[in-house]
Amino acid sequence: MHRPFAVETETADELAVVRPALVPRYAAALPGARAAVLTRLWRGLAHDPLPWVVRREPDGDGLTLRLADGRRLRGPRPDPYATAAYVTVVRLDGVAYDDPARLTGELAVPRSAAFAAELAHSVASLALSRAGSSEEDGEGVGAWGGRSDWEWEQRVVDGHPFHPNCRSRPGFSVAEQLAYGPEHRPLVELGLVAVPAGDCLVTGSWPRWLRDGGRVVIPVHPWQAAHVLEREPAERMAARPLMALRTLALPDGPHVKTALSARLTSSVRDISLGSVAASAVLSEFGESVAARTGGLLHITRTLGAAAAGSPDLAAVVRESPQEYAAAGERVVPVAALAATGLPRSPGWTARFARLALTVGLQLLDVGVALEAHGQNLLVVLASDGEPVRLVYRDLADLRISPARLARHGVRAPGLPARMVTDDERTLRRKLFGSLVAGALAGTTGSGPALRAALESAVRDLPRTPDLAALCGEPLPAKALTLMRLSPGTTGDDWAQLPSPLLDPLQGEAVQGRPRSPALKHGVPDQ
Repeated sequence: MHRPFAVETETADELAVVRPALVPRYAAALPGARAAVLTRLWRGLAHDPLPWVVRREPDGDGLTLRLADGRRLRGPRPDPYATAAYVTVVRLDGVAYDDPARLTGELAVPRSAAFAAELAHSVASLALSRAGSSEEDGEGVGAWGGRSDWEWEQRVVDGHPFHPNCRSRPGFSVAEQLAYGPEHRPLVELGLVAVPAGDCLVTGSWPRWLRDGGRVVIPVHPWQAAHVLEREPAERMAARPLMALRTLALPDGPHVKTALSARLTSSVRDISLGSVAASAVLSEFGESVAARTGGLLHITRTLGAAAAGSPDLAAVVRESPQEYAAAGERVVPVAALAATGLPRSPGWTARFARLALTVGLQLLDVGVALEAHGQNLLVVLASDGEPVRLVYRDLADLRISPARLARHGVRAPGLPARMVTDDERTLRRKLFGSLVAGALAGTTGSGPALRAALESAVRDLPRTPDLAALCGEPLPAKALTLMRLSPGTTGDDWAQLPSPLLDPLQGEAVQGRPRSPALKHGVPDQ
């Protein structure tokens, strides 16, 4: 039987040694952290196509899940786009659970024990993140001012807005989380490992300051150096961790993505040899496609990529998104918008949604589906806070359609096979799941607010088959809970969320297409 509170206690014990002043704040943050993770978990249980959920029955303000073994799981009526922690208790056969790890362990479905352990880490790490942020801030994250790119990034304390493993960092001690987690605002000493050039795969223009005669110097994250490479670099370089933790801002501006062979949220964060080999071609292609938006989108250029024969020792150097800010403008990751404290005029969210959908749908029509979640997508804000342009970084997860490109007279570059597809469903899932169910939902914070922003935005967009699919079909989103319960499967699993553009009362879509019968209760049948 999993002991969910053991991780919380162990974290408190470690914290008492390395940062005793944080212990009271950590203890006070635990109930809120449990509710935040439980809310994300309930979203997955309510909407992911889990094989052991045989029926979903809305009733009043709640939802009951009938499980294959005859048990019933009941919680609040879910809002799949809510970012506030509104789920505090879920009942399994009448027994109340306020801890997501304990609930998952009691479900006793395949791999639930391992997932419960991940959720316990997520709760403890989230409480630690909130405790450290409140100590640093005094008045809270929203009151903290910052103008550097890394300062905007470090405002994101809670991690992924919809993933139950929003702060799961197995393999990281408390001391390492405090030393490397961006929300704790540390200065990280990257190791510099020199490797003979003949032993390296190098693409692009690897910076001169990362060369030493006939050797290529690769920046290495200190966690990677200690736990994977098991070597002590002779030289170090200070940098500021960004939202992705393994990507850091260097003092003179560029960002460096390091290999980090640890599971954060869902994935092991290495840098494949294929992505190093394709980085220069992909960067050039991304720039050329972005030019078709008339200046509404910029792509951060990859300056160089290098790997010393293994994904464990590799790095990518790319531009800072701040390169695309004019005087008086700010470039802010979409995931950080809620924490900026910047004033918003009436209709701001709808204007931002219109900008993001205009760019995303235009590129999709050309044949490029962006992975436009809140970490990859950044917005350029004018001096008055208005959204004027977008910046996109990290091209490794694009999906590219040769057939669509050909219709626009564009030749597809040579890219890894996993990035290339002409399947319309795959292309739309990539964009809609990341941009609409991810970035825009995270910015608006609820289903009704997302619907209001989208209804205003889509009225001015060109009527394309992709827009019709967005307006008339359930909204795809990665089935994050199912994926953590199915670690042996490859690729992404998907859920169908009730579309915010389908009127729950009238049964009509914005474009006039009939509403799916499977959504008549606001919750998709699985």
